Amino acid sequence: MSRTEAPPLPEPLRVPVADSHTHLDMQDGTVEEGLARAAAVNVTTVVQVGCDVKGSRWAAETAAAHANVHAAVALHPNEAPRIVHGDPDGWSRQGAREGGGTAALHEALAEIDALAALPHVRGVGETGLDYFRTGPEGMAAQEESFRAHIEIAKRHGKALVIHDREAHADVLRILADAGAPERTVFHCYSGDADMARVCAEAGYFMSFAGNMTFKNAQPLRDALAAAPLELVLVETDAPFLTPAPYRGRPNAPYLIPVTLRAMAAVKDLDEDTLAEAIADNTARAFDY
Repeated sequence: MSRTEAPPLPEPLRVPVADSHTHLDMQDGTVEEGLARAAAVNVTTVVQVGCDVKGSRWAAETAAAHANVHAAVALHPNEAPRIVHGDPDGWSRQGAREGGGTAALHEALAEIDALAALPHVRGVGETGLDYFRTGPEGMAAQEESFRAHIEIAKRHGKALVIHDREAHADVLRILADAGAPERTVFHCYSGDADMARVCAEAGYFMSFAGNMTFKNAQPLRDALAAAPLELVLVETDAPFLTPAPYRGRPNAPYLIPVTLRAMAAVKDLDEDTLAEAIADNTARAFDY
């Protein structure tokens, strides 16, 4: 089996659900093809997430053109330091670039703020902190950007979509300090069961991705078991984090049923009950 070959369509869900976090602009094929494949397995709604100004513009335009696509707009935590300090290695999709300092960051944030005001933009994200790829020199830019996104989400009454990689304590600290928006979503939840209880206490939604199916992901399954049903979402983060047994192959919204069925087993629920809860939770989280 080729690592680049798309996995087959899973058995359709009986209850329609949403993919709470996907990147259609990074997937093969057209948006229409991706949405049609998803709809064929009863994944009827997707949240398209921007990671930089250009991607956020694209998310907003795509949501405007498709009734079943909602947009989230933001500068990814790794994007903020690149804007400020430059990106000589060309890690991001823009390629190598010079740093523009805090003035360039503020300019980019102003653009995100303007996009966040649009009615088909339902979320501000993915924002947060990522200590995996950004060293100490980039942390100040990440925190400034994160705090700005929290304010943008609150100003426009939109959900805050959080990317938290190896930064749990600082993300929770900043949310508590700045005051989290009314609806806050931990995308691709990566904490443990103890953190899930902290998030539940604060009313934060926890969105689980295909990595909860991986053999080494018992802490994620424990967190899912601890998370209250009314705060659980499902996502692909496609094209990344393809669920087992297709790990390493391209991910897309149509694979949501694979992850949802694994989640139902962890929560000891039948898949229809979980799908109904997730459909309701996602609509509440993103206010659609």
